[in-house]
Amino acid sequence: MAPRSPSEAMAAGEGELELRTAIGFNGHVPCGLICHPDEEHILYPLGCAVVLQHLKTKKQSFLYGHTNMVSCVALSRNGELLASGQITYMGFQADIILWDFQKRELLARLSRHKGKVEGLAFSPNNIFLVSLGGQDDGSVIVWDVAKRAAVCGSPASARSAGNATVVVCPSSSDHSFITSGNGTCRTWELDVTNRKIWPTECKIVNLKRVAMCIKVADDDRHFYFGTSSGDILKVNTNNKLMIDCEPQKNKFSLGVTALLLLKTGEFVVGSGGGTVALCTGANCRAVKKIEVHGAVTSLTCRDQGHQIFVGTNECQIYCIQYPEFKEELVAVAHSEAIHDIVFPFGASDLFVTCSKNDIRVWHTPESKELVRIVQSNLTCHALEVTRDGDSIISGWSDGKIRAFTPRAGKLLYEIQDAHSMGVTAIAATSDCRHIVSGGGEGQVRIWDVADKMRRLVEILKEHTAAVSCIKIKKNDQECVTASLDGTCAIWDIVRYVRKQVFQVKTSFKCVCYYPEEYQIITGGTDRKVGFWEVVDGSAVRDVEGSSSGSINGMDITSDGTRFVTGGDDHLVKLWDYQEAAVTHVGVGHSGKITRVKISPGNKYIVSVSSDGAILIWNYPDFQ
Repeated sequence: MAPRSPSEAMAAGEGELELRTAIGFNGHVPCGLICHPDEEHILYPLGCAVVLQHLKTKKQSFLYGHTNMVSCVALSRNGELLASGQITYMGFQADIILWDFQKRELLARLSRHKGKVEGLAFSPNNIFLVSLGGQDDGSVIVWDVAKRAAVCGSPASARSAGNATVVVCPSSSDHSFITSGNGTCRTWELDVTNRKIWPTECKIVNLKRVAMCIKVADDDRHFYFGTSSGDILKVNTNNKLMIDCEPQKNKFSLGVTALLLLKTGEFVVGSGGGTVALCTGANCRAVKKIEVHGAVTSLTCRDQGHQIFVGTNECQIYCIQYPEFKEELVAVAHSEAIHDIVFPFGASDLFVTCSKNDIRVWHTPESKELVRIVQSNLTCHALEVTRDGDSIISGWSDGKIRAFTPRAGKLLYEIQDAHSMGVTAIAATSDCRHIVSGGGEGQVRIWDVADKMRRLVEILKEHTAAVSCIKIKKNDQECVTASLDGTCAIWDIVRYVRKQVFQVKTSFKCVCYYPEEYQIITGGTDRKVGFWEVVDGSAVRDVEGSSSGSINGMDITSDGTRFVTGGDDHLVKLWDYQEAAVTHVGVGHSGKITRVKISPGNKYIVSVSSDGAILIWNYPDFQ
């Protein structure tokens, strides 16, 4: 299902959750990080939105309109217009949206490409917009910006060549542009009168190289493109001949993935190996180098180049001071799906998230990463912070339970072979003496962690598929476990016996106790929010929680008046518990929401998703 716009939510009679801030950056989009000419903003894609962020105040604005992931962005030279393209499903049209930067308004929706929009470029005077289709489309289209209509189009590359992946416009001509990619490099001339574009093949030695980025010199006499073989080719714009290939030695590891031409005549080169180099001279000799985390996908400069921003495919943004060439990490985000989120007991200013390779502790008011705990090549599926705040308990894909200190991320202890098919759910008792864990094989296990032995106390067997969620009663004598096999079980964890079990045709993804603990609520793949009696496991009622897709996460306020859900429909929904009705909707995620939490004191709602985004919402004032 396509994400709804805020206006659609309001039309349904629901309030709109106010998005406070978003933590995330899609570093997989080539040239996706752009500095605005006003020198005050940067813009970048995040899921189905484009984020505009003020560099000093960190205030964010969001451009919503796409129905799927943003795949490319382009900014006009004067900064007045912004264009963004998206991915869609094979055979379906992939939209290009034209935006007014100052007004933050959608001006036009341009639809001709199918599957994916690979690249975008504005002509120097904003007269035309050139768009490049993805692998399943293979076309290049020129759009008249004023008329909001296509002028003409053509296959982007010859049949014998590979796919074109990059498009750029020169600095002086509105009627020419350049495309390149896998075994193809073309310059194009636009004939507006006859509504045609005419390609000319560039004569390049060893064209089997894959062009990963292109930059045109300010005087338009030459253009440069970085290749997958780690060198930079210089091409004469007039005769279309390659005149240089540098460096001859010490080529850039894993290819030249980003290029920046400075006013001084120097190059800044970004590589797939994570190197950012300042190069000078005809031989592209690197005079200064730094290393960043991940492959460089974006290079953009502020003002005349005194600050250079770097974006990587590990979803990190760096700022390099020129000419010192010293880097500062200015933004971080998860680059993989986030599987769980938890607030420490009574603390709304901190929360913890987990994903592939790491656990991260965040400061909520500043949206700042405080601690990162790295476990390479492993995935953390579940988290819990003990009531005393002394440890972060985590469940991992290798079947181990690991406990870390929250401040330094130091490993406190490790329980080997906790579950044979990975630890998929975890919870800790309020006295911090016991852990209840669930595994991919369906077992529920109780652990004594009060002493240094960390011994297994009991194995509870009821579920036949992965345990997805565990919640423990306040008195530490009972817990409820939800499983993908369609069962929820209520356990006595003092006598280690099952008290109740109920089953429906769904895969349960989440479960919560009502604060007074006489009812529980559930969510799963049947798209329903279920209300159940704890005493006998009987169904009280169920309501439709999602119009499409599973409900993957839920949380409830401490007074039980409201609860929140999130799932495959990309919507965060705040509910009135007694009425079982949605009161507010949060629109912003483009990936499937995996978990959602209400902070202690009902200050924030934090939702996380499969695209690595963390969205922090202001909790509505119901007074």
